[in-house]
Amino acid sequence: MAKALLGYVGGSDPRLLAEMRRLQQRVQDLESELNRIQSENDVLSAAAASHRGDSLLEGIDIDVPQAEPALT
Repeated sequence: MAKALLGYVGGSDPRLLAEMRRLQQRVQDLESELNRIQSENDVLSAAAASHRGDSLLEGIDIDVPQAEPALT
């Protein structure tokens, strides 16, 4: 019965095994990319936290005119 549940009738299907290996490799690739991106994000977050006062707009005076009412 266990063999029937696993689809084991006369041996494993090579296409199924190849697809499973391909999907496992894809999962590993995605996990590696996720770890890399998380590390990069941590570095960027730390850099941003240490430069909070160094805003690009600091010291720039922007004149914003009074908003006009929308036409209806």
